[in-house]
Amino acid sequence: MRKRIVQTEDGAPVADETYSDIYYSAQDGLRLHARLYGAGNGGLPVICLPGLSRNARDFHALAVLLSQKHGRRVAAFDYRGRGLSDYDPDWKRYDVAVEAADILAGLTVMGIEHGAFIGTSRGGLIAMVLAATRPAALKAVILNDIGPVIDGHGLAHIRSYLKRAPRPRNLAEAVVIQKAAHGDDFSALTDADWARFAEALYREKDGFLSPDFDPRLLKALQAIDLDQPLPALWPQFDGLAAMPLMAIRGANSRLLSAQTLAEMAARNPAMEQITVEGQGHAPLLETGDLPKRIAAFIRKAER
Repeated sequence: MRKRIVQTEDGAPVADETYSDIYYSAQDGLRLHARLYGAGNGGLPVICLPGLSRNARDFHALAVLLSQKHGRRVAAFDYRGRGLSDYDPDWKRYDVAVEAADILAGLTVMGIEHGAFIGTSRGGLIAMVLAATRPAALKAVILNDIGPVIDGHGLAHIRSYLKRAPRPRNLAEAVVIQKAAHGDDFSALTDADWARFAEALYREKDGFLSPDFDPRLLKALQAIDLDQPLPALWPQFDGLAAMPLMAIRGANSRLLSAQTLAEMAARNPAMEQITVEGQGHAPLLETGDLPKRIAAFIRKAER
């Protein structure tokens, strides 16, 4: 069990936050990790899937709120090669379909048959895969700054940044680096937001802070030909039509355009959509009124 003091969406401290570290084996034997908050809680569970190079820590503040204030179980995953999960000896298995199967294996270990899925960026793509392969597992979906059309220029920006990501000596230096790289896109973030953002990204190694993912993950990105249009995933998006759906977009997003979000809404008029001002790819879900709106959406989906 882990305990910390955190702040909820209204800035008030919440004590005795607890989560369990869950370790389990993938189908190929790789040792994977997830966090489980509120293990004894009832109601519709929440499954949190992070972005490409991110990890379960991104959802910490939101998971505390949903588990403690709203009484839900929350599972947040480290994909293979990220966070506390083992690195895959074959970088080609850093693949959305493989990671989707890993998520199902973890849910089985935790005894979670279905839930509301929150997918940030790559996590949203995994949710679309699961909607096609295991639709009964998804009772509601929140897509955080991801859609059926991915802007190739935005993906190139991510690839370029990850390729040259420096190694800071401490958290303060990490914050400076992150602000320099993303400050224009995230003008709305406070100093506390930046510190939380950076703390979730790095872990200490050899006296420095290193991004908490396998560097070979970049090989999977480099294998994508960004000179060609990326394939659109409208059939996969349409597979979410049978369940409650929310789409969140950062107003400054480089990956999800306003045009794509509008087309998503046109194809799924019941979809709830939120544009987050002063944030880019991808909005921090614990900021502003997002926690309240996410909690309300899940509560409504449960009815």
